[in-house]
Amino acid sequence: MLKLCSCNVTDQVQASVQCRFPGSPGPFAFRRRAPVSVSFSPTSRLGLTPVQAVVSTQKTEVAKVVKSGSGSLADRLRLGSLAEDGLSYKEKYIVRCYEVGINKTATIETLANLLQEVGSNHAQSVGFSTDGFATTPTMRKLHLIWVTARMHIEIYKYPAWSDVVEIETWCQSEGRIGTRRDWILKDAATGELIGRATGKWVMMNHDTRRLQKVSDEVREELLVHFPQEPRLAFPEKDNRSLKKILKLEDPAEYSRLALTPRRADLDMNHHVNYVTYIGWVLESMPQEIIDSHELASITLDYRRECLQNDVVDSLTSTEPTDGAETVSELNGTNGSAVARQDDADCPMFLHLLRVSCDGQEINRGRTEWRKKPAR
Repeated sequence: MLKLCSCNVTDQVQASVQCRFPGSPGPFAFRRRAPVSVSFSPTSRLGLTPVQAVVSTQKTEVAKVVKSGSGSLADRLRLGSLAEDGLSYKEKYIVRCYEVGINKTATIETLANLLQEVGSNHAQSVGFSTDGFATTPTMRKLHLIWVTARMHIEIYKYPAWSDVVEIETWCQSEGRIGTRRDWILKDAATGELIGRATGKWVMMNHDTRRLQKVSDEVREELLVHFPQEPRLAFPEKDNRSLKKILKLEDPAEYSRLALTPRRADLDMNHHVNYVTYIGWVLESMPQEIIDSHELASITLDYRRECLQNDVVDSLTSTEPTDGAETVSELNGTNGSAVARQDDADCPMFLHLLRVSCDGQEINRGRTEWRKKPAR
């Protein structure tokens, strides 16, 4: 991993924290941006290290903006840009100390938030709305919003504090009422694949809270930014992202009851942000698994909105193994870096989030775990 020494990045951290544009809850959050091009070559004529090159470039960009009085300072400081064909977006992120958990690596919530952030920045870069609700002009006119329907994340190697992660993302159609976003996560220093993710968003009427089909007008606004041919982060047949999540039946083996949303958990559409559900799911995991294993993959199906006044129960049970589907061997450049071992080393669990008072399903989940690596 590319490491950042704290003595060299004070200005960079301050600028990034002060200027980062808030993320969007959906797959789009559009504003046109000027891409930043940064060289990480250690053989620069000035003899700069990769970290010094980042800091030097950012200071130069700040000076240009101040001098010209035009453009967005946040846009200039982001280490991201569209691909040449305009159909995908890449951005580099530094793992901050407050984003690291008990394993001394970035938490799954941190990585999920980065996925949300890079998706939002991608959407801004193609020039749609600036209101943060990820909507096209037609969607705003009709009071339509995007809501998360499903997320699947696989992490093969967790980055540590000061590591630099490069994330690539792109969007495409997914059925008649939704869109799909995919992500590839790499070590920015080595190019090593460290994770993949995919998610589905569906269209909802903000006023009626009912799902709505993607109209031809909205589809035309989006298609220009979609690949002409399907491009999947998980191209393998029968991959984990496609696996159906069985309903967890009572009584659950483990539970954490009466969880309540904080104000900070609400997104710009006034419902609980999808990353919060990940934390709630993990709250009911048995402690012995948390102590000895790390999360390898998580899949969440979002079945209803969770609002600020809801009280939530988190339930977890071991996934039944009888008749379980097998995952085919993963090949190709996007292939998993983790081979399946025996069930003792890679336990799997089913999860359910429900409303405490009436038992309504909020979310179904499935997780796979692996033994923690020696550090």
